[in-house]
Amino acid sequence: MDRQALQERYGIIGESEAIKQVVDKIMQVSGTDITVLLQGESGVGKDITARAIHSLSKRDRKDIVIVNCGAIPEGIIESELFGHEKGSFTGAHEARKGYFEKADGGSIFLDEIGDTPKNIQVKLLRVLESGEFFRVGSSKMYTADVRVIAATNKDLWELVKEGSFREDLYYRLDTVKIKLPPLRDRKEDIIPIFRKFVTEFSSKYDSVFQGFSDEAKELLISYRWPGNVRELRNVAEQLVVLEKSQFIDKDRLQKYLKGRQHLGSTDNLPVLSRKDPEDEPSGQQSSTDTGIIYRALVEMRTDISDLKKMLAKFLYSTFSEKEIKALPSAVSRNIDPNDISGHIRDQMDDSSLGIRSVDTTIEEENEEEIDEIEQFFADKEIPSIEEAEKFLIEQALKRFDGNRRKASEALGVSERTLYRKLDQYGLQ
Repeated sequence: MDRQALQERYGIIGESEAIKQVVDKIMQVSGTDITVLLQGESGVGKDITARAIHSLSKRDRKDIVIVNCGAIPEGIIESELFGHEKGSFTGAHEARKGYFEKADGGSIFLDEIGDTPKNIQVKLLRVLESGEFFRVGSSKMYTADVRVIAATNKDLWELVKEGSFREDLYYRLDTVKIKLPPLRDRKEDIIPIFRKFVTEFSSKYDSVFQGFSDEAKELLISYRWPGNVRELRNVAEQLVVLEKSQFIDKDRLQKYLKGRQHLGSTDNLPVLSRKDPEDEPSGQQSSTDTGIIYRALVEMRTDISDLKKMLAKFLYSTFSEKEIKALPSAVSRNIDPNDISGHIRDQMDDSSLGIRSVDTTIEEENEEEIDEIEQFFADKEIPSIEEAEKFLIEQALKRFDGNRRKASEALGVSERTLYRKLDQYGLQ
């Protein structure tokens, strides 16, 4: 089977060099039993890639068993993977096969492998090396002939350095690695993928898609797509269903683009035309460059405003809204651009933030937390918006002992947004 036939068969769309390399590697490893590690952001198509590898292998007579390791509670993951004997724990009314036994002779896809607990990782290592395992509550050794395909949206080596992932398991999984590129890194594939989804959904919902303007096309290409192909698919479905028989312009499309990260903001900014810099008069800055700078400045202002609100709400989560409004306003001052970190430290200590004016008991409870925030900004000098956002989320989870509902309230975001951010930044 050649590359084009494989792509058509499994719905892997794209002509970019990045996707061609992925398809070529699928073809190389499929005929073997070698362990494969798929690495890529959420929504890039790791499950489709795993299915393609299995279907092209000698094990295709059996179904591939798909396991999302991050979705199984820690208390039952061993039983789910390796099975259990009758009476081995409360509720074990009968013996049960685990996923590895069910996959015997076939393949098993371990998605989000980085989320597996340390005590399970050593058992996975044994299965990978010898095919041997024990059911929960049994001293009998079982074996399974299974081809393992694992996937992660995290950097496993970073997890190894942090001590949350076994180094020996990392090397065993990292035999062949296939990196799946995010959609923003293969912009030439966005329109073909979008057209495919629109065609499918138009047929499914008996709808007619009237097409989209050049500006809408530019927005599709320039948008960052934090949810990758999965997000693009959702947008296509919403447009077909909710904008039935409507011509899609830029404004109509913007309503369905949820993210706002760096390039591709959904703010109402002009879509930039792409011009050759050689067309501009010598010594003059191109209008495209000016537009890019303008867009970046406006996005930065919006993100900093959002971050300030999040920071204030997080620091004063024990205050009422009335008390927050009563805090002293900021004092204007001259800032030395060469000492930004010193200015941030001054701001964190300044009474204009209200830290010194709060009740002593509350101050003592939050002192360590504020020191961490101060140190973060001092160390980073000027952190990126994403770095600051990730740090605040970590602080909120730490304050509320991992309670996501309370953390989302303190940060001033919905639980759904917090879950999306946790997935985006690879946070537990």
